[in-house]
Amino acid sequence: MAGYHCVDGVVRVDIHNMFAPDARKYLERLLRTVGDEVRVIEVIHGYHGGTSLQHTARVEVRSKKILRRGFGLNPGVTVYYLK
Repeated sequence: MAGYHCVDGVVRVDIHNMFAPDARKYLERLLRTVGDEVRVIEVIHGYHGGTSLQHTARVEVRSKKILRRGFGLNPGVTVYYLK
């Protein structure tokens, strides 16, 4: 897995071109490996091409590091607020 880029405690990842099972594995691995400097992960999944990636990011991805999830005004983005 490639490293991540953290700016002011925020990591943005784009999973648009992934299949749902691959996206789940990627996000769960990212959550396991991020450092304590990361407070927020913004997952860009889109929604116009279907909702499988949105469902994966919002429902299927599990981690004890996630304090809560944010859904905001853009239905193509899910935000993980970390502990």
